[in-house]
Amino acid sequence: MPLSQTRGERFDDLVLDAVEHLEERWGKQLEGVEFAGEDVPSVPLDGEALYDESVVADETAGGAVPLGRLLAPGIDQRGQASPARIVVYRRPLEARAVDRIDLADLVHDVVVDQVARLLGMDPDEVDPPSA
Repeated sequence: MPLSQTRGERFDDLVLDAVEHLEERWGKQLEGVEFAGEDVPSVPLDGEALYDESVVADETAGGAVPLGRLLAPGIDQRGQASPARIVVYRRPLEARAVDRIDLADLVHDVVVDQVARLLGMDPDEVDPPSA
């Protein structure tokens, strides 16, 4: 009997697939970077900016729906170094996908965009389009 996966586990697999594809070319630059899938983005508190430039948002929705976020490396509250972290949001992407293949493509695009931001490059340089 095959093991069943939750939607979250299947989504995490899609994120890992996208990362593995990029590690073939950018493995050294991505060493130590954490990748994660989360169900939904956090909502800014009253008075905070909606989202900053670290967020990839759905532009067709007026930029109001975050799809992914890059958290830069830094120092955490305990004074420990924290690695860069790329987060991809499951529910907003699932809502935009027609099927599993489309979802895989959307996840890949968000991961590529965030890696490009991390590396200071254009997404087409990080993952050149197939000819």
